[in-house]
Amino acid sequence: MENAGVKALAEILVKNKGRAVALTGAGISTESGIPDFRSPGTGLWNRIDPMEYLSVEALYARPETFWKYFAEIFGPTLEAEPNAGHLALAKLETAGYITGVITQNIDGLHQKAGSRTVFEVHGHLRTVHCQSCGRTYPLTEALARLKNEPIPHCPECGGRLRPDVVLFGDMMPVAFTQAVAAVERSSLVLVVGSSLTVSPANSLAFRTPHLAIINREPTPADGRADVVIREGAGETLSAVLKELGLA
Repeated sequence: MENAGVKALAEILVKNKGRAVALTGAGISTESGIPDFRSPGTGLWNRIDPMEYLSVEALYARPETFWKYFAEIFGPTLEAEPNAGHLALAKLETAGYITGVITQNIDGLHQKAGSRTVFEVHGHLRTVHCQSCGRTYPLTEALARLKNEPIPHCPECGGRLRPDVVLFGDMMPVAFTQAVAAVERSSLVLVVGSSLTVSPANSLAFRTPHLAIINREPTPADGRADVVIREGAGETLSAVLKELGLA
């Protein structure tokens, strides 16, 4: 771990205390055993075409295929636990350094780690809803129904259920508008584990006066960042907590 980078990140957090927000991507959750989507050779999209299997079109036109792949890919995610990176961001929020977390992830690990203000701009895996009557159920219930039926249906009205995640072809949710407002109230965005290649969430990194990035690979925003650290989220943020006297 490069100590100069950790010190620089701690310093910029101190300077922008109470006016910073974190933006997280798949790279923070890989340390919890959740595969990312786009890494060459290992990302999920190297194995399947998301437009073919996990898009809005697939949900409506090929629902059995959609649910088969959705359950296979995201079912195990429900068992994942927060790692040091998630826990560190929760501590930074509690200590007043950041005001909240904007996440592109749907795994719910920030909430499990104790983060209180979380903007889930791609939805979440906690629930599904009926496309006919609108009733909401835990995703675990929908996955359990797949044992007896290829498409989970609403137990009340018989309508088809869909996950409360943003699929390819969906509009962005209200959480994204709230995230934009949170960034515009801030003076620093701390990017953690995001390649900043997915639109429109990546635009948030360009809406702030100050930017810090923790990501193992280069991002399109590195050139405008005050601090760039090419290390893992957990070890970096744990070192930052020590530098700030929070660990």
